Amino acid sequence: MRQLSIRRGTLALIRAQLGIFLLAMLGGVFYFGTRLVPGWIEKLTFDRLTLGPAADPSLSLGALVGLLLAVEVVRSLVDYGGKMSETLIRNRGGSLMRANVVHNLLRRPGALPLPVPPGDAVVRLDDDVADFADFPTWLPYLAGEGLFTLAALAILFQIAPRITFVALLPLVGVLLLNRLAFRRMLHYSRESRQAAGEVGGFLGEILGAVQAVKVAGAGDGVIGYFRVLNEERRRVSVRESVFGALFQALSANMGDIAVALMVVLIGGALARREISVGDFVLFGSYLFFAAQFPAMIGSYLSEIAQERAVLDRLQELQPEALPESLVAERDVSGSEWDRQARNVPPAASKAPLPEDLSLITVRGLTSRFPGGGGIEGVDLDLAPGSLTVITGPVGAGKTTLLRALLGLLPRECGDIFWQGQAVEDPADFFVPPRSAYTPQVPRLFSETLRENILLGAPAGHDDLWAAVEAAVLAPDVARLEQGLETVVGPRGVRLSGGQVQRAAAARMLVRRPALLVMDDLSSALDVETEQQLWENLTTVRPGEAPATMLVVSHRRPALRRADQIVVLSGGQIVARGQLPELLERSPELQALWQGRSVSESDSQAASLRHNQ
Repeated sequence: MRQLSIRRGTLALIRAQLGIFLLAMLGGVFYFGTRLVPGWIEKLTFDRLTLGPAADPSLSLGALVGLLLAVEVVRSLVDYGGKMSETLIRNRGGSLMRANVVHNLLRRPGALPLPVPPGDAVVRLDDDVADFADFPTWLPYLAGEGLFTLAALAILFQIAPRITFVALLPLVGVLLLNRLAFRRMLHYSRESRQAAGEVGGFLGEILGAVQAVKVAGAGDGVIGYFRVLNEERRRVSVRESVFGALFQALSANMGDIAVALMVVLIGGALARREISVGDFVLFGSYLFFAAQFPAMIGSYLSEIAQERAVLDRLQELQPEALPESLVAERDVSGSEWDRQARNVPPAASKAPLPEDLSLITVRGLTSRFPGGGGIEGVDLDLAPGSLTVITGPVGAGKTTLLRALLGLLPRECGDIFWQGQAVEDPADFFVPPRSAYTPQVPRLFSETLRENILLGAPAGHDDLWAAVEAAVLAPDVARLEQGLETVVGPRGVRLSGGQVQRAAAARMLVRRPALLVMDDLSSALDVETEQQLWENLTTVRPGEAPATMLVVSHRRPALRRADQIVVLSGGQIVARGQLPELLERSPELQALWQGRSVSESDSQAASLRHNQ
């Protein structure tokens, strides 16, 4: 898998907010650089107190104290501005990366599952993104601390060259230590984040399957496994923390040991009167801060190992996308979304179709799964205003056919034509008002029924209610305490299975598409409601063109109304035609019509005997 380098990722985040970053960088350099001033003022003060007339007479003690106060006030204001800049960099960088990840996930074929469990995905979008978005804020500190250290050592070198040379030894030691420990830090960081992701992922699965756990009486087992995962997370997190703390302690102690050694040496120089008391104070002032630089370098190097693990985990979340897309420039200020909201097209019921639908043609459509299954070489013609029913035994590839046609699954080969024009990107093309899709298991959100049907479509009340009535949902809405304003709960848990299906049908119908694609739409309905639903779907309103329908179903009401029935077996079309003729010559349809279950292998064998 290609990797986004830490350097390129960091530079991309910097470019996306260059002005704020430059302000933060200037603030960091100023804040740390002006540490030189208090130390120099302390030197002049002690020289004046100890040397008397021999000291520099240009500034009085009062002037030195006033200058010190002024410098500290300015440094405090600059530090406040730097903290604000860091917050903006961190928040904007995180928003940019999250927007890019979500955009890349939405660009994937819609029927493909998330590469990681949803709970783990939330952990990565939260913690991992936050870590990398914070990484550029290290640079102002490093630049300021580094320039201060270089300037301080240059000044001290003028006073005592041999003693100052000792200050370089900790930095060399930290770099050697990092070379030895980097791979282990990277390994521990990956382990820790993987364990945290597994805990988050399993927790998300628990919350999404509470009913299944309770019905199976598996609560104790689930909690026990959750404790195992949590214990593993604790173990690897402690190991990462201890190793990181050890590395940083060694880095810091190297600086402290160097400071102690330099203080002894400079004390000897003071005793021999080779330097003044002011010089001794200057050494003490500068060394206190300069000694922190090796420790900061050590922390930064350990942070690099963590960021490598972070970028790898985020790329696993969007495997099909280019690594560079993780930090691609994007407007996350809200103005783009506001502009899109202002330019929302008119209600679907009033929006003119891009073109009148005359014919949809599919040739050689193939979409196979790595472990086997799928469809191969499917040819299909959908006449305008027709009802085509796809049927066949379980595992025949019916749902796969719909999803491949709509671009929800990747196609290996094959062509799709709308009005004779090739459809290059079905996922972008087959959207309202061209088409709308109701999957086999509709998904509702924990919002009101109205919001679940509209999903942002700006349809008027009449259009919404017409869709509700066409989906045979009006009687149910009348019985709900708050009607369309009833909150349906997570995944529509407050509705029955049939109500969920009809709410999804209303969501499709309110957009008035030219092509309706439905997967086993009426499987949870009673006979009377199912009859009424298909009656409504196939009834053409005055002044409106009939919709073209592509349906997966084995239900008799759908099969009776079909203009064309397509029988799949083993991912291939084994029969097509109208109901009477297929009941005579298709073993698969005969079994489905009579309510007999038929396995895929039985279906293929029967089809082979029939063809012979």
